Amino acid sequence: MVKICGITGLRDALAAVEAGCDAVGFIFYRGSPRYITPAKAARIISSLPEKILKVGVFVDAPKARILRAVKDCALDAVQLHGKETPEYCAGLKGIKLIKAFGLKLPPDPAVLRQYRGIWAFLFDAYAPKAKGGTGKTFDWDMLAGLKIKKRVFLSGGLHAGNVARAIKKIRPDWVDAGSRLESAPGKKDICKMSAFIAAVTRHK
Repeated sequence: MVKICGITGLRDALAAVEAGCDAVGFIFYRGSPRYITPAKAARIISSLPEKILKVGVFVDAPKARILRAVKDCALDAVQLHGKETPEYCAGLKGIKLIKAFGLKLPPDPAVLRQYRGIWAFLFDAYAPKAKGGTGKTFDWDMLAGLKIKKRVFLSGGLHAGNVARAIKKIRPDWVDAGSRLESAPGKKDICKMSAFIAAVTRHK
């Protein structure tokens, strides 16, 4: 399954759908060059097929803001890309939650188990100042042998040239790409996006 993240315009969203993606991500974190307002995201989402998973990305946001965006934008899932605790996540009941971790060490299964209500985990490259979207990969060996009962999203510098190796090595449920599929921050390159999705499809 493929998620295209950092969508900022209807043209890119429709191109991602046409290319065969399964989910699109909208970044509601103001510190990102791919930030989009909930109002603009809602307009884009209203034009997308129901089968596409619409994901809102937040970083240490007040829960009330997340709940409002879920309602106003008709989001299907919420991705948490900050330092959200298991207790924080437990307060977002009834929402499909994707908890992201930037890895500089292998993930600790004991820590992951504390996130009981999570729908999926997303593993990304560690960046001390950025919250994802760095275009950098990480050492996939850090996920070797990881056994968890949740869905796994693999992110971090994925593109058409490396996603087949990533799938073969990790066997994630989802692959998630954004910055490496752009012509400029927030502007998707349709050729790169189509090539990425085609590469995933060939190696399912």
